Amino acid sequence: MDYATSLLKRMVETYSPSGQEHELSGFLLAEMKELGFHSRCDDVGNVIAESGKGSPTVLLCGHMDTVPGNLQTKFAEGKICGRGAVDAKSSLAAMIVAASKLKDKFPGRIQLLGVVDEEGHGTGMKNFIRSNSLDMDYAVFGEPSDTKNVVIGYKGFIRLILKCATKAGHSAAPWLSENAIENGTELWSLLKRQFADSRRGESRFHSVTASLTGISGGGSTNVIPSECTLTLDVRVPPELNTNEVLNNVRQTVKSFLKNKSSVSIDLEVADQIDACLMSADSMLARSFSWAIRRLGRTNPFFLKKTGTSDMNLLASRIRIPMIAYGPGEPRLDHTTEEEVAIEDYLTAIEIYEKALEKLAVLHDERDMRITPEQRWMNKATEHASS
Repeated sequence: MDYATSLLKRMVETYSPSGQEHELSGFLLAEMKELGFHSRCDDVGNVIAESGKGSPTVLLCGHMDTVPGNLQTKFAEGKICGRGAVDAKSSLAAMIVAASKLKDKFPGRIQLLGVVDEEGHGTGMKNFIRSNSLDMDYAVFGEPSDTKNVVIGYKGFIRLILKCATKAGHSAAPWLSENAIENGTELWSLLKRQFADSRRGESRFHSVTASLTGISGGGSTNVIPSECTLTLDVRVPPELNTNEVLNNVRQTVKSFLKNKSSVSIDLEVADQIDACLMSADSMLARSFSWAIRRLGRTNPFFLKKTGTSDMNLLASRIRIPMIAYGPGEPRLDHTTEEEVAIEDYLTAIEIYEKALEKLAVLHDERDMRITPEQRWMNKATEHASS
């Protein structure tokens, strides 16, 4: 078995749901040191490895964690199956192998980042942003794009917790008391219609969408429920700021309570990040498009995903070209059918390598056309915007 395939196999075999990445983190730290990178592990468990120096500086970021649910790792019909095969260990493994090939010939600096908790609360990326200078020129995130496509956009995200409270009553006299569960689900129905009304044509990416992901309430079978908690997952398009959506939710809650003096609603924002949408015409996007056409012999699509990733977090802090790319079919994310074709994985390694080589050439050509005064102004603008 070749090194690239054995690396991916070992990574998929190492079960690492959010919060349990320690074993994989230790393995990758040792592996990157063996490959010759300057490597360290930060205080939350991120693995950070670097090679080279100067310009351009490219961040290659992949996440080590997966959703819960261990799956048997196996090879079948040229594919590797198992938890994380798609989302997103094959992308991180491909980045590591490609970066090792470029280590001694890339003219700038490559920064490899394996983060924790991407599937949870973004703890790894948030810590990286707090603890580092963020002086990179470009950022590539390892996420499944079906090998032949490039991701340029992700929707924003709001996780809401709605707590509905009423006075308890006897279930034999339901007309005397408000039911917290009934009121909670009634409010969800109003919000669901509100989100549906925001839909822009057939585009899911450019619409607000929401899911009811949790509901709890009730106690004794002969007591009308006095408490109900609902958890909502709301996805927000780049045309809207997440605060705008939150204000609309608050107005809906206020209207709902207008004639319900014995009902109270507590709204908690558990997590929030705005959408990000990058240019398909950046040097970074064009470099990956070129590499895909050359190696994949197909014209790539520039995808806008309805999910949210660590790219959103970094994009909220610095304005540099970013994309997401990697092997695997996105529709298999978080499913029990996660699998990636070994051929696609190996092709992705080549595409990472060739795209970064092309990017270095384009970056150098651009710098040759920019005067020192323009370069200073560009850096000052980038610093002010961050």
